[in-house]
This record gives sequence, structure tokens and C-alpha cells, in this order.
Amino acid sequence: MKRLIFIGPQGAGKGTIAAHVCPKFEIPHISTGDMFREAIEKGTELGKKAKEYMDKGELVPDEITVQLVKERITHKDCYAGFVLDGFPRTIPQAEALDKEVDIDGVILLEAPEELLIERLTTRRQCRNCGKIYNLKTNPPKEEGKCDICGGEVYQRDDDKEEAIKRRLEIYKKETAPIADYYEKQGKLHKVDAARDVDEIVKDVVAIIEKI
Repeated sequence: MKRLIFIGPQGAGKGTIAAHVCPKFEIPHISTGDMFREAIEKGTELGKKAKEYMDKGELVPDEITVQLVKERITHKDCYAGFVLDGFPRTIPQAEALDKEVDIDGVILLEAPEELLIERLTTRRQCRNCGKIYNLKTNPPKEEGKCDICGGEVYQRDDDKEEAIKRRLEIYKKETAPIADYYEKQGKLHKVDAARDVDEIVKDVVAIIEKI
């Protein structure tokens, strides 16, 4: 079983790497955002509670988030394991998760801050289908237009430099200490994420195969 967590700052490529790795091990990539949306769409009790906070623009309390994760990882597609992305974000969340499930390994994707800022400020997204582009490494064939659906390709507000720097500061303060938490458990594996995707994926796959 491969019960994994991907951690790292915004722009490190957690979602991108998970998209390459998860099919190989036939395990789902579970992001907190997707989890909330699924629970809300299904109208579960936890989904209803989460929606109350989200509608007010407030953070969903840890106990609800942990319960959502606990519920999600009981699904049949998680029998062989899973990759959690975006959770846990804080030490209390990590401690609460440990009470519910035994995590096999944690992969920390690391990259210099200037590279993260460059990646995020050049990131663009289709307003219609959500496909992610990068103006430097993977631009749309036609400027401002999605290759897949023809929708408008735009820059999200949270991908503007000022917002990115704020998010990275929050990461350093709240999420970075999780690396120490899992390192003390002997579960942390560090990966250089300042390289080509293929090289990162190769290293991550090798780590997971040994876990």
C-alpha cells in the first residue's frame, strides 16, 4: 500500500508530479479543493458543513477537513493507497491525520523561491475547462486561447507576484514545519523540484517503489 503525502510550496509542481505518478501506481490524487467540491456536490453532511464556512469566505475548521479526508480515503479507489495534496497544511492537521491513518511516506518538493515566483507568475489557466498553461514552458498554441476548448486563458489573481509572495510567507510559517514533523518520523523524502518534470517524476517513482 502506498499512502502518501506530497508537500512543498506553491509552484513546486505537486499536482503536476502527482498527475504523472498516480496512474503508474493506480492510486488517486486527492487534493483538498477537489475533496471539498465532491462532498458539496454529493450533499454529504460534512460537505454541507464545509459549504457553510466556504460561503462565508472562512477557512474550514481542521476537524471537518480531517473528517472529509477520513471519509474520502475509505473509497474503493484508495484501497491500494493515495496521494494527498494540499493536506495536511499545519501540524495540528498532521497530528489529527496520524490518529486516523498510517502514512507510508511524505515527499517534499523543493525549489528556490525565485523559481517558484517565476513559475507562478507565468502560469495561466483556461477560464472554461481549467487547463493549466505556462507562458514559458507550455504556452497555448494561440495566445490567450485554450488549445482544448477555445476558452479564455487568463492569469488568476493569486498568481500575481504580490499574492504569490504572501502565499509563500504563509507556507514558510504554517506548512514548512510539517517537513520537520515527518522527518522525525523517518517518513520524509526530499526531491529537487527545480528540474525538468521527467527527471522529478523518475526520482519520485523510485522513492515510492522503495516505500
